[in-house]
Amino acid sequence: MNSVSKVPASGRMFLSGNEAVARAAWESGVRVAAAYPGTPASEILENIARYPDIYSEWSVNEKVSVEVIIGATMAGSRSFSAMKHVGMNVASDALMTLTLTGVQAGMVIAIADDVGFSSSQNEQDSRYWGRFGHLPILEPADSQEAYDMTRYGYALSEQFQVPVILRMTTRICHVKAMVSVGEREEKPATGFVKDPARWVMVPGNAKTRLPMQFEREKNLLAVSEKSDLNRIEEGTDRRIGFVASGPAYMHVREAFPNAPVLKLGFSCPAPIEKIRAFAAQVDQLLVVEETEPLLELEIKAAGIATHGKDVLPRSNELAPKVLRPAVAALLGETFVPPVEATPRAALEVFPRPPTMCVACPHLGVYYTLAQMRNLIISGDIGCYTLGAGHPWNALDATIAMGASMGIALGLDKGRSEGDANKKIVAVIGDSTFMHNGMTGLLDITYHGGNVTVLLLDNRTTGMTGAQNTPANGRDILGNPAPRVDFPKLVEALGVKPERIRVVDPYELPTLFKALREETKINEPSVIITNRPCVLIDEYEKRQPLKVEEDKCTGCSNCIDVGCPAILVTRRAKEIKPSGKEVDLNFVRIETVACTGCNLCLQTCGQDAIVPA
Repeated sequence: MNSVSKVPASGRMFLSGNEAVARAAWESGVRVAAAYPGTPASEILENIARYPDIYSEWSVNEKVSVEVIIGATMAGSRSFSAMKHVGMNVASDALMTLTLTGVQAGMVIAIADDVGFSSSQNEQDSRYWGRFGHLPILEPADSQEAYDMTRYGYALSEQFQVPVILRMTTRICHVKAMVSVGEREEKPATGFVKDPARWVMVPGNAKTRLPMQFEREKNLLAVSEKSDLNRIEEGTDRRIGFVASGPAYMHVREAFPNAPVLKLGFSCPAPIEKIRAFAAQVDQLLVVEETEPLLELEIKAAGIATHGKDVLPRSNELAPKVLRPAVAALLGETFVPPVEATPRAALEVFPRPPTMCVACPHLGVYYTLAQMRNLIISGDIGCYTLGAGHPWNALDATIAMGASMGIALGLDKGRSEGDANKKIVAVIGDSTFMHNGMTGLLDITYHGGNVTVLLLDNRTTGMTGAQNTPANGRDILGNPAPRVDFPKLVEALGVKPERIRVVDPYELPTLFKALREETKINEPSVIITNRPCVLIDEYEKRQPLKVEEDKCTGCSNCIDVGCPAILVTRRAKEIKPSGKEVDLNFVRIETVACTGCNLCLQTCGQDAIVPA
């Protein structure tokens, strides 16, 4: 079990939604918690791991995390898992059977939707899982509700022997507020009871559980209709009544403080009869939901007239600046923006596209790929996805976690005559490879794919906060754990030993040579890079560098590395012998930021980059 020196006592605490959920899970007597990091949900398990009496783990993927907590509930222990919205796509295989077996001890699964694409490849709506799996969904609107609903979720879970989904969003996960908290409620494990008819989900057993599932859903609907989490807030302006949940409710309240609102906290099963009664009290009904018109369609199917996505956007957050003009148009009014909402020049921010960190070990990889020709590069999800941007432009496809392998094989097997001489490269990080990439590599080797794999081992899950993984040999608390041997692993997956190379990504000539040679071989090969992320303890900073401006010709080779520590410092004019006037760019290195990786030094033909 985990241990901490001191747990904050009951009272008032300033917590983000993620922190509030973690506190509530601990207070609820959770004994097992498992997750895979993914923004905006990562901090939930990081905070749970700081509490005593809970076994916590970073699982290798979301499916495994749900399988772990299924085992815990079978053993009679309260359990918890968290993931971002796309994580449930991975975990759903286990979840969709769990909805038939039900749970033995309380289980809550927090799914954090990334409304507005802050850090995700799509903007899916996790409320569908409640409908798909016949499961209850609780939707908090702030940190206090995130805490309260997590606590309530365990009581609800055990009352109906059902996993409960806590639907979070980026705004709830990361915004902080004051939260009233309590003490831990101990819930000892009750033990595993053999019950093959319940736990062995072969077809004969599974079909006997269906009536239970349907009866449970009917009973949950009755609870939802009466739940205090679904409340009507009266208003003086009855021209429009709003139905909203989560952050959308907060936006409605801010934009229309005098309007009647039906706030849904227990949103699935939807309390249709309560909605019907509320609709009768207002002139028009408007469903404000992020992001899909899920509830709107259910309301219309029940014969209740309502507006929704006919006046509101289908994507992004429904902030007051979005709601006010939409509602004005619905009422036939002219919307006049408030004075304070008028953009001012002083508030304009120069666009800063995302980039990799100073001395990131991926920089040399993408610099090298950008110099090569006749490549088709299949990318993956992680820090290295940034290789698709400037100055590298060295990724041609990125779809989902671990998909680079299968896509690369498909590019190889489905290539046209025009692509016959092109080399297929797949780029994947260490955490992503363990998450969902190993099976793809096995498929490549099994089917003889002509693919070169770049496995970028930076010993952490970088983009989501530098969490520990099996690649660095430490568990969630930093304790020693077995470390994956990638060369042995990829050999076990079918790659010939002579086609496996381990290279230093800071050594550009070695990296270029390995890529050039392996892409010429007509069989699977794997190049493994071996430098740690610059943001973790394993990274060793070296002598920083600087530019001697009198030697710099402005050739921009070092700029092409893409390191943020290298900046254009000034421009000068030069008159060519032809009489043509040209600009010369000179660069400088932010010595304070430089870690001395020497990547830029290797690109400088003028020896203008020297130790600081």
